[in-house]
Amino acid sequence: MSKRSSAKYKLDRRMGENVFGRPKSPVNKREYGPGQHGQRRKGKISDFGLQLRAKQKLKGYYGDVTEKQFKRTFTEAARMKGDASQNLIGLLERRLDMIVYRAKFAPTIWAARQMVSHGHIRVNGVKCNIASRRVNVGDEISLGSKAQEMALVMEAQSLAERDIPDYVVPDGTAKVTFTRVPTLDEVPYPVKMEPNLVVEFYSR
Repeated sequence: MSKRSSAKYKLDRRMGENVFGRPKSPVNKREYGPGQHGQRRKGKISDFGLQLRAKQKLKGYYGDVTEKQFKRTFTEAARMKGDASQNLIGLLERRLDMIVYRAKFAPTIWAARQMVSHGHIRVNGVKCNIASRRVNVGDEISLGSKAQEMALVMEAQSLAERDIPDYVVPDGTAKVTFTRVPTLDEVPYPVKMEPNLVVEFYSR
């Protein structure tokens, strides 16, 4: 598992958007970027700049996955049949840590990744500690017995800021089933994501 090196809310400030849709986001109070030059006037962004920004926002939303891992996912999406941008979103949404986050087993994607790496998550009843594992349609994702008592899980399940999407179907409070690979418009992003620009970025 790779370690996130930058502050998670810095992404919000850099993008000028509440990327994770959280009420505590500093962008709600300060819309300028982080650091001493954050308040300088913004110039016109080039096409490359727009593509890079779209990639950084999408990559950051999924827990700041490494560039190597993200590019590998894109390459796989581009080789699949159909729209590469839709394929990319589908592959990212099938990550185990993202399903744990979508199921509201964890309050943030980073907490979800940590829960997986600490062995608190079961896939079809079998412990799995690989956050990037690809979940298949029909797989059951459940909490281990210890995790069901964790304050973090209870906090996540009480969050009003997001709902469990239709493609992750709950069975009680400790188990969900991944029923289908979602399309872009089905994914409950708090801000607009532009995977088509990510495809353009890597296709240069």
